[in-house]
Amino acid sequence: MSTGPATDAEWAALISTLKEQIPERPLFQAPIPLNIPQLIDHTLLSVPAEPGQIDQLCAEAKEHNFASVCVRLDHVARATANLEGAPGTVVACVVGFPEGAFDSSAKVREAQEAVERGASELDMVINYPLLKEGRYQAVYNDIVAVRQAAPAPVKLKAIVETSQLDRDQLIAATVLVCKAGADFVKTSTGFRGAGADPESVTTMRMVADVCGSTCKVKASGGIRSASDFLRMVKAGAMRIGTSSGVKIMKEVDEGRLLE
Repeated sequence: MSTGPATDAEWAALISTLKEQIPERPLFQAPIPLNIPQLIDHTLLSVPAEPGQIDQLCAEAKEHNFASVCVRLDHVARATANLEGAPGTVVACVVGFPEGAFDSSAKVREAQEAVERGASELDMVINYPLLKEGRYQAVYNDIVAVRQAAPAPVKLKAIVETSQLDRDQLIAATVLVCKAGADFVKTSTGFRGAGADPESVTTMRMVADVCGSTCKVKASGGIRSASDFLRMVKAGAMRIGTSSGVKIMKEVDEGRLLE
């Protein structure tokens, strides 16, 4: 984790400097990955979710060797038990979901409890309402609090909710996430407005690159087909969150990824 500026004004200056390095309409064309299942977070975040649905989610993840199953805190222990002996698939848990405007201490408690129950990845929602007010230091501190509560090897994905941000705010959010030491900057919860779009994914990827960060991009929200998957990967995403993982793999097997 790099040390960021100490005031909102200093953050604004850094963000402005980095923004100048990003084209207005950024271009990015990533290759199609070889190990497609390991890019997929197989997701079930609907409320309520029955125990049998969690069992099925995990069985599907094991069958296809997905990167993770992504669930709410109440289901982490059950998912962890289901995935015992499946080394290719881990449990991810959402934090501060879906509003993001939780008190940092509540997010920290949720993150710690998720890890105690077996989660090895956390998908936290940043406090994007504060971001929109230009309160960059508060947003940064919020992310850092969760990062410090759940250090590596736990992976931290920070959700910025792209549908609620304009381009300048998206750039600012990505800078804050990268500087706070998250492993991924993630587009969406899927519960507020439109989900992922290729232009936002590419912008996020290029901002992470100019930050000199190892932070990757996760695209989520509205990704329901092999075609959707391909557009996001080509735009620069290196992880895909979707509740349609099985459908996507069926279409991949049918050759639709190459269409």
